[in-house]
Amino acid sequence: MQMEQAVDLGRQAMLTALLLGSPILAVGLIVAFGIGILQTLTQIQDQTISFVPKIVAMVAALALLLPWLIARLVEYSQVLIGNIPSTIVGG
Repeated sequence: MQMEQAVDLGRQAMLTALLLGSPILAVGLIVAFGIGILQTLTQIQDQTISFVPKIVAMVAALALLLPWLIARLVEYSQVLIGNIPSTIVGG
């Protein structure tokens, strides 16, 4: 395996992981921001008030985005597995 191929495989893996994780994390960030504003306005500083809605929102986002996430993962896996012969041969 050439050095360029190894770097490209690592870069592609990191980009795929970022693409798969970012929608769920973005939902958690938006909900946390909204709960933080609500807690500031009401001056209620309980940790469970922010934790439970974030978990529920992230699970709901995962349920909605799961078909898309699986499609991206299958696409990446097909490309990765399809390139095995050329990686072994070195061409």
